[in-house]
Amino acid sequence: MLEIKNLSVDIEGKRILENINLTIKKGETLILFGPNGSGKSTLIKAIMGFKGYSAVKGSIVFKGREINRLATEKRVKMGLGLMYQHPPAIRGVKLEQIADFLDKDKNRTDGLAEKLSLTKHLHRDINMGFSGGEMKRAELFQLILQNPDLLLLDEPESGVDIENISTMGKVLSEYLEKEGKSALIITHTGYILDYIKSQRGCVLLNKQFWCVGSPKEMFDTIREQGYEKCKGCVCHQMS
Repeated sequence: MLEIKNLSVDIEGKRILENINLTIKKGETLILFGPNGSGKSTLIKAIMGFKGYSAVKGSIVFKGREINRLATEKRVKMGLGLMYQHPPAIRGVKLEQIADFLDKDKNRTDGLAEKLSLTKHLHRDINMGFSGGEMKRAELFQLILQNPDLLLLDEPESGVDIENISTMGKVLSEYLEKEGKSALIITHTGYILDYIKSQRGCVLLNKQFWCVGSPKEMFDTIREQGYEKCKGCVCHQMS
């Protein structure tokens, strides 16, 4: 589904990621850990092709095609989808308008809105006056309706209470398993691990991947001993 080879990424001339190698198979969910400023969001934005996140070396291959030079909208059409850590508010555009644009099956959109407790939000401008939990639920709603093959989720549980995490986690888990989708999920709190089945996690430190293993075991180690412990892992560089 996704293969990244020797990728280096600069932002405004500063090297953020160095010689990154990563593979995500069809139907696989990879969990990504790392301290603030380690480059996790940079990696996702480079995969999406956002302006300013320059892949100065290496390649990003999606579904067998190198996408380094493709515009973001073309990558989306190929099947990449992003859930923002801080979704923007959009005045004048209703959530139901976006839903109608992304999926013409009203029964499906209404059913998903109900699962995410968004039925009463459909007539409102996107994220205008929404709480943190409402924003994240609305973001997941739009992402699933987009129906991507590879979902990129940047800290889906940040700034969200346990009840919202539970709601989103159950819907996301059902979607990934039922549809056989792939995902790359960044997490700090680890709460999403209670809902998502993943056999593989990794840590991003000092511009590179360090350590790879069971996400829950890795998170327990990080919580107890911090990220520096990961540097001593025998699985130093992820391939």
